Amino acid sequence: MKLDNKKLDDNKVHRPAFIAGGQLPIPTLQIMKADGTPYAGAAVPPLDRDLALKIYHSMIYIRVLDERMVAAQRQGRLSFYLTCTGEEAAVIGTAAACRADDMIMGQYREQGALRFRGFTTQQFMDQMLSNESDLGKGRQMPIHYGTRALNYMTISSPLATQIPQAAGYAYGQKLQGNDTCTLCYFGEGAASEGDFHAGVNMAAVLKAPVIFVCRNNGYAISTPTEEQFAGDGIASRGVGYGMQTIRVDGNDLLAVYAAAVEARRIAVENSEPVLIETMSYRLGAHSTSDDPSGYRSREEEDKWRERDPIVRMKKWLLQQQWWSEEEDRQNLEAYRKEVLDTLKRQEKLPPPPLPQLITDVYDQVPAHLQQQYDDLQQHVQKYPDRYSAASRRL
Repeated sequence: MKLDNKKLDDNKVHRPAFIAGGQLPIPTLQIMKADGTPYAGAAVPPLDRDLALKIYHSMIYIRVLDERMVAAQRQGRLSFYLTCTGEEAAVIGTAAACRADDMIMGQYREQGALRFRGFTTQQFMDQMLSNESDLGKGRQMPIHYGTRALNYMTISSPLATQIPQAAGYAYGQKLQGNDTCTLCYFGEGAASEGDFHAGVNMAAVLKAPVIFVCRNNGYAISTPTEEQFAGDGIASRGVGYGMQTIRVDGNDLLAVYAAAVEARRIAVENSEPVLIETMSYRLGAHSTSDDPSGYRSREEEDKWRERDPIVRMKKWLLQQQWWSEEEDRQNLEAYRKEVLDTLKRQEKLPPPPLPQLITDVYDQVPAHLQQQYDDLQQHVQKYPDRYSAASRRL
């Protein structure tokens, strides 16, 4: 944008005129009430039966997966887990609005988007167990998924690294001239990282077709939003960086989907970034290493459970006569059995062979890595009784 002296002259004021954030509150898009009925005058997005049921199936599957995997971690069957509980609509609703060839870059609660795209129960288990069938060859922590086939970039543990990466990847999509975009997820806590500011500014300046989805779930681990920032949430930052921005009720699947459909249209047709802030709540702990009772009340949690996005979506489907209570019960039972049966089967597989520790990254293994592997091999051979037969596969 060129400096326009005329505009500067026209916009002059002659006394201090500060604009406080409270003067410009960004509204929250809501379409569906907690009882599943639309608000009066609400613009219900065109959502056909098949897509609506695919979204709902993905939502209840992830709820079951989360419940079962937290229990498995408590039993010592996997080391770590993070749930999507309470944020299923925010994640799956945005993923459903995008095409299968759009790239997804997540943080670590976006397993719902992965499931929507077709990630199987076996693939979930293989990754979390780091067995020989794991697509990541056992090199990642649990829930750090990634699959080239489904255009889902591998998760990184450090917060917000995916944001500048998404800006760069989307700029590459723009240069290629195709009609795809990048869908980038992060939490409001990650928006306090420097990578957030660098990434969204880069996307705005370069006009990269990326949809930034901030899952504002109220807490950055144990830090509530009022202790993170004093401004009007994260949406106001999108406006500040010159991006089209919308805030939605993250527990309202119809609102999330409608906003994401329009966001994708803007990103692809106009080749520019868009920011969606989904207002939701993390019903579970931050991770299996966290105890939320130390920083929030049961009353607060119960209040948000009344807004459960899955219950709200179910009520809407029942009103459309696209779903029934019996189908709901049968599907929940089937998913519970599928998850447990697959866990039992896949946890019997051995870990990947040790040589895979140093392959794939380089065309030829560097000398220093080869030396480290040779030392490891000698160590394992010297103390075979200290290692299982599976882990000694050299």
